[in-house]
Amino acid sequence: MSKIDIKLSGVGGQGILSIATVLGQAATAAGVNLKQAEVHGMSQRGGDVQSDLRLSTESVFSDQIPLGGADLILSMEPMEALRYLPWLSESGVVVTSSRPLVNIPDYPDEAALLAELDALPRVVRLDIEGLARELQSPRSANMILLGMAAPYIPLLSEEQLRAALESVFGRKGPDVVQANLRAFEAGLGHALKTVSK
Repeated sequence: MSKIDIKLSGVGGQGILSIATVLGQAATAAGVNLKQAEVHGMSQRGGDVQSDLRLSTESVFSDQIPLGGADLILSMEPMEALRYLPWLSESGVVVTSSRPLVNIPDYPDEAALLAELDALPRVVRLDIEGLARELQSPRSANMILLGMAAPYIPLLSEEQLRAALESVFGRKGPDVVQANLRAFEAGLGHALKTVSK
C-alpha cells in the first residue's frame, strides 16, 4: 500500500482551500483514494486554518491524521507549520513559507521562529509571498507552495498536479491559469534544488 498524509495549514485568506482542491482533483484523476477533513477556520479571514488530506492506493477509513502520522506539513505560514509539529511523523517533511503573517499581538520573534524551523531534520522553506510578487502574481503564492511540495507527494506526478491546476483555475481564464502554472514551476524548481543538495 502507498499512502501519504498531508496536514495543510495557514491563515484564512491565504489559499489553503485552493491547494486542497488541486490536490483532490489530481488524486481523483489519478484514481487515488482520498479523504479530506473539513477545512477549519475559513470563516475568519486572518484566523488559523487547517485541514487533513489523506491519499492512498487502498481504502482510507478516517479523514483525521493521528498524532505523529503526517508525512507532510504544508503550511502557508511558519508559525502555523510549527503549531502542527505534533502531527509530523519521524520521517515527515515540513514545506512552508518563511514569511510570517503577524496576525496576533504576541506573535513570536521571527528569527527565533525561523531558527526553530531550520533545526528540523527535513524542512523546505521559502519567502513564497516575495517570489509571487517577483512573478507579478501575488495571489499565486499558494501554488508556489504546492510546487515546493510536489516532490514529496509521490502518489501524484507533477503532470497530474499541473493538469489539476489547469482544471481548477480554468474557469478564471488562461491568464490566471498561466500565472498559477508559473508559480507552481517556480516552487517546484526551488524544491528540486533543495532535494538535490
